Amino acid sequence: MNLVEKILARASGRESVEPGEIVVAKVDRLIMHDLSGYLTSQVYEKRVNVPIPDPARAVMVFDHHFAPPTEQQADVLQHNRRWARKHGLKLYDCGNGNLHHAVVRNGHIKPGMIVVGSDSHTPVHGTLGALAVALGNDSHAGTVLPYGKAWFKVPETTRVHLEGAPKPGVTPRDIALWLVGRIGEGELNYRAVEFGGPYVRGLSFWDRWLFPLLCVDLGAKCSFVEPDEVTEAFVRTLPGGDAGLLVHGDGEEAAQVLRFDVGEVDPTVACPPTVGNVKPVAEVAGTPVQYAELGGHGGGRLEDFRAAAQVLAGHKVHPDTRFHLVPSSREVFAEAAREGLVLALHEAGATWFPPSTGSNQAYNMGAMASDETMISTHARNFPGRNGSPDASMYLASSATVAASAVAGVIASTVQTGGKS
Repeated sequence: MNLVEKILARASGRESVEPGEIVVAKVDRLIMHDLSGYLTSQVYEKRVNVPIPDPARAVMVFDHHFAPPTEQQADVLQHNRRWARKHGLKLYDCGNGNLHHAVVRNGHIKPGMIVVGSDSHTPVHGTLGALAVALGNDSHAGTVLPYGKAWFKVPETTRVHLEGAPKPGVTPRDIALWLVGRIGEGELNYRAVEFGGPYVRGLSFWDRWLFPLLCVDLGAKCSFVEPDEVTEAFVRTLPGGDAGLLVHGDGEEAAQVLRFDVGEVDPTVACPPTVGNVKPVAEVAGTPVQYAELGGHGGGRLEDFRAAAQVLAGHKVHPDTRFHLVPSSREVFAEAAREGLVLALHEAGATWFPPSTGSNQAYNMGAMASDETMISTHARNFPGRNGSPDASMYLASSATVAASAVAGVIASTVQTGGKS
């Protein structure tokens, strides 16, 4: 059995499971942001309305309404606070960071866990060797909170094998976006996707993170990276410090194996209207941008701010572009401050925002007029994502986003003289 099958077998009390079977399994962690938490609470209080037997199972992070601009949004947060206090749920209030980064940084996700959440990018926690899937709010309220269980159909596995050496200036984010275009949106429907091969094994934890992040755009149910010494070393840095239930697959061949040479990839951008509409940066270079942002599920890492500082060294943000920086967690902001990145990027003309999910859906920032364009490290770019449905959103690596902030148009690091 592979990692996903072993986790499902353990959690359902079985010796083995096979693709296509449906099992009822114990859920180790439920993660909610302020929006999903609000919807889940409504269903729970109206239809279940009993004390939650194991409140430690659930964690909520306020990352969308991180500075509510209206009374209605403030009321949502107040409702969530009262609900969390009533049931003893763990709550990270405004300013603690992006949901997925905050729960990892605070030690709530461990290898071998089953993790569920309504956010579609919940599968990103497969980076730690967990089985992480997105479920609906009704499932959270109806089975996970009162019973600690959910049902799962065991998925078939597709292995994405990455090998070769990237070209100069090509980052893991470029390669992850390129893969969505090469494989095709929705082409791996209900699959478990394993990212592996020499290239993946050579990446740091946070660079590996960028691959399971995009599995939902491939149509997959979940995604994972086989745990190894990189996983174990990272988990030891987290609160609690233990590696959880480290699970390793048996090395059996997946039902489908897709092989790619990362040496084929150029600096890449996902163009409107979907993540799979990928092109080399050179093909869209020169497109004016009014906003550039490092943030969201795929950005706001320390690695992103380091890359931006390298690109902006000796440069200033273009006067027609706003460069927004959104740390993924309080820990990242503190690390960036200690390294001098906060002051360096501030003096170059960038603007720092609170640790959060940033302009995701423009709940607190980043709403665009119909004739405006943004380039960002976010995970989605469909029409209306940030303001007007006629505005344009491009997705790219932190180096390309920073270079575009300097040029005022979509540009590669080479074009501005920056370093990747």
